[in-house]
Amino acid sequence: MNNVVHPAVSVPKEKRTSERMKGLKKTWPLHILILPAMIIALIFSYIPMLGTVMAFQDYKPWLGFFKSEWVGLKHFQALFMFEDSVQVIWNTLIIAALKIVCGLAVPIVFALLLNEVRRDKIKRSIQTLVYLPHFLSWVILGGILIDLLSVKGGLVNRALSGAFGTSPIFFLGDGNWFRFVVVVSDIWKEFGFSMIVYLAAIAGVNPSLYEAAEVDGATRFQQTFHVTLPTILPIIIVVATLQLGNILNAGFDQIFNLYNPLVYHKGDIIDTFVYRSAMLKGDFSFATAVGLFKSGISFALIVTSYRLAYKFANYRIF
Repeated sequence: MNNVVHPAVSVPKEKRTSERMKGLKKTWPLHILILPAMIIALIFSYIPMLGTVMAFQDYKPWLGFFKSEWVGLKHFQALFMFEDSVQVIWNTLIIAALKIVCGLAVPIVFALLLNEVRRDKIKRSIQTLVYLPHFLSWVILGGILIDLLSVKGGLVNRALSGAFGTSPIFFLGDGNWFRFVVVVSDIWKEFGFSMIVYLAAIAGVNPSLYEAAEVDGATRFQQTFHVTLPTILPIIIVVATLQLGNILNAGFDQIFNLYNPLVYHKGDIIDTFVYRSAMLKGDFSFATAVGLFKSGISFALIVTSYRLAYKFANYRIF
């Protein structure tokens, strides 16, 4: 029997247009729904991007964008010439890397432990308590931490002095201790909320896998390592690779509410450095150049992280 090749059927342009209009008539309420969000994003996210021209100018507010002198890459060169700028970049990388590593490990461990709790009421209560700090702002938590860690009369120093007889520790005035406080307090605030992803992944594990492991004589500890962790590994890979895009985001809100001039050498990050350069020193062009440098590197890291997530975990948005 001869194979018959049918010519491709082309849909008339008028029919395609008519189908699009019918689809638009059905979905126009959804378009209206997202319109306010689009307008807000346009006003606060896209229009301000026109100000990036300041990075290539010796910008003076009284001269404006059109009359300020163009200096090319002068401010980008200064970024790598100033010792303070290089130190700020290193501080950002160190603090962000510690936050990413600890912020990945702690929620996984806690999710595995919480999964072993058999009473639902206790489990839900613990889960609620640990993710509540996520909803508190760093303005509130910053004030609480400053009081708790105060050298004079702080609850933590009084407890350490009473239990171990140690002298008061200047947690927010010593650079090394400041980094420790920043990382630990960020983990404490966010790990409960991050844990939800892993709890959902654990809930999706096939119960028959646990039953088969139990028949083979595996303990709960062995089941965790040989069933639970391998099953949720794709989610862990996705979260870890996507966090790569945040390597230059060390947490402006947190550090701005906790730091002081005593810890600039160890605690100052790119975002706080940009704030001080622009708002306190009035060096708008240099601050814009630093911010634009950070945005460019972050964009490249985000693209890389999505490529890695697709390669290792078959994860993609589009």
